[in-house]
Amino acid sequence: MREGWEIKKLIEVCENLDSKRVPITQNKRVAGDIPYYGASGIVDYVEDYLFDEDLLLISEDGANLLARTYPIAFSISEKTWVNNHAHVLRFEEMTTQKFIEYYFNSIKLDDYISGMAQPKLNQKSLNSIQIPIPPLTEQKQIVAILDQAFEAIDQAKANIEKNVQNAKELFQSKLNEIFSQKGEGWEEKRLNEISENWDNKRIPITKSKRIKGKTPYYGASGIVDYVEGYLFDDDLLLVSEDGANLLARTYPIAFSISGRTWVNNHAHILKFPSMTTQVFVEYYINSIKLDDFISGMAQPKLNQAKLNSIPIPIPSIGVQKEIIKKIEALDISRSSITDKYKIKIDSLEELRKSILQKAFAGELTGEEAVELRIAAEPEGVYGK
Repeated sequence: MREGWEIKKLIEVCENLDSKRVPITQNKRVAGDIPYYGASGIVDYVEDYLFDEDLLLISEDGANLLARTYPIAFSISEKTWVNNHAHVLRFEEMTTQKFIEYYFNSIKLDDYISGMAQPKLNQKSLNSIQIPIPPLTEQKQIVAILDQAFEAIDQAKANIEKNVQNAKELFQSKLNEIFSQKGEGWEEKRLNEISENWDNKRIPITKSKRIKGKTPYYGASGIVDYVEGYLFDDDLLLVSEDGANLLARTYPIAFSISGRTWVNNHAHILKFPSMTTQVFVEYYINSIKLDDFISGMAQPKLNQAKLNSIPIPIPSIGVQKEIIKKIEALDISRSSITDKYKIKIDSLEELRKSILQKAFAGELTGEEAVELRIAAEPEGVYGK
């Protein structure tokens, strides 16, 4: 630790306002424009407010205390309402508040958390956390450096995520283009005319009754567990039967499986006479919207009758093979782009951790910060 820095307990550098929190059950909230905060951020908007100032919130409970998928410390300002799932801290200096926010988001709190099933950081444990505190002038320098570096990192990540989305959209447009070029010899057939439905062979197993094993246990969106025994030992196509992804299409709703598998009642099972046709139909279903075949918006469902009625444009086996070859080449290109950008995102997160570690060890210099900011400079957007 650098000369001039002090170790202080959190309660020595801020005032805890947890006693002013008031939770409101969902059915008693009056809708309004005031942000209503919980452990991980805004959970609703309400009519009235409890606070009207700059404050720091720190998650009190929830899996994210251990998983750290997103920040556990976040600043709020102006009129707000906070429930009893986030600690409320007031600081004399906004610079110190920001410094502490960065510090909490850089360290593990496992030793202060009770309960693994329902992780909780109680007020006593929170107040006891020791913080390395530099003089205010150094705090300002560190916060300024972190603000600039993280702004560059966040912009770089935003561009990368846009690039990934552009690659997905380009792949989708190429799929649509390929399937719209119907030539001579193409026929339109219902799905149940070209495949056999094996839904009656599915057997769901409640989680408490599953025996752990090596067999993939499939649901609506892919593997959900591994079990002992198997139902199928075949090449099959699964199509999601229910779930929000039927409309959102965040990931494919049709996916091939092979070998020994077990399937629950959330995915339709289709058996094709030809593996070529199975793959062709898999690509086709993932290229089209199925909104007209889906019932229920709150709980979307594609029932068997609707699934069987989906019209599929089918060319000869030879043409199917040519189309699959084109799509697979496009898919390899898309995957390559996506994988490349994932590596870049991972490296940016490592850079973020490195900056934070150096900052709170008193090792972050102005010259080094410039180099770190340059390393995080955002790149251009793919497709522009």
